[in-house]
Amino acid sequence: MIIIAVCSIFLAGCGNKASQELTDYKASMTEFYDKLSSLDNSINNIDTSSETAKIELLGYLDEMNEAYKVMAATAIPEEFSGITDIAAEAADYMQMANESYHQAYDGIFDEDSEMLASQYYERANSRVNVMLQVLHGEIPEGDGVIVTTQEAGQFSTIGATAE
Repeated sequence: MIIIAVCSIFLAGCGNKASQELTDYKASMTEFYDKLSSLDNSINNIDTSSETAKIELLGYLDEMNEAYKVMAATAIPEEFSGITDIAAEAADYMQMANESYHQAYDGIFDEDSEMLASQYYERANSRVNVMLQVLHGEIPEGDGVIVTTQEAGQFSTIGATAE
């Protein structure tokens, strides 16, 4: 009887921990997406004729890069383990975008760096959009997105051949 009670408490505790991790992760991701939205609005509202436009843009991009780093460093619960690599890729692409934007706008304008930065930025955003779809329980869609599903109990073995 005591063993059953102890096991029940232990299992309930595990479920609560997993549930809390999931709740914390979702809250963290909501904060991340809210931050991206705010930064996007700020970037879109920069007065491009202003003498400080480049400084403002680079500052917002630095903030965005930091937000991506925090997002990628956040522990991903088991329920969303499939997006672990995507989160890391998104942060890496944002880092490269930020560096390239600085090369483009620090000093003399460099069009090639700006084009490269734009490509990295799009890749970073594409990955966070896939993550958002997964977090919302949707099947991710988009260019270069391949979804592989397996039914419970299904598995394949390495090196298996059909004879």
